[in-house]
Amino acid sequence: MYEFAPEANAPKPELYDDLASAARALVSGESDGVANMANLAALIWQFVPDLNWAGFYRRIEDELVLGPFIGKPACIRIALGAGVCGAAAASGETQLVPDVHAFPGHIACDADSRSELVVPVLQDGKVIAVIDLDSPLPGRFDADDAEGIARLAAIAAEAIG
Repeated sequence: MYEFAPEANAPKPELYDDLASAARALVSGESDGVANMANLAALIWQFVPDLNWAGFYRRIEDELVLGPFIGKPACIRIALGAGVCGAAAASGETQLVPDVHAFPGHIACDADSRSELVVPVLQDGKVIAVIDLDSPLPGRFDADDAEGIARLAAIAAEAIG
């Protein structure tokens, strides 16, 4: 049994330090990538406030395929370049979107989502997955969130490869 308790109202850098430490401990010694993605999605959900979706899309050839997540049912397949997730996968760059309705080609899996953060998981310079976070709050994510989730993506790259 694992118990990780984020400190309520901790500054974001501290929250993400704790999240990274918990993530490393959680995936340490486990070789199953799906199990690790599932636990990492649950850990994000536990640590990061104001989310309505947290999880992974895995790159399978030329598309993203839904991986472990927490939230409402989601789009199963996303073409590279389509929507926020597809843009992150195609470019290999983090997508921080304060208003999803202003993002060209946004794919609305959950009409309640207002902002989104998608961070690519890179292995040997190639995108193998993305971490996708949605929030019902506009402007929910900032540079601290992007940096913190990028640290988690580096941990995920070793744990899901």
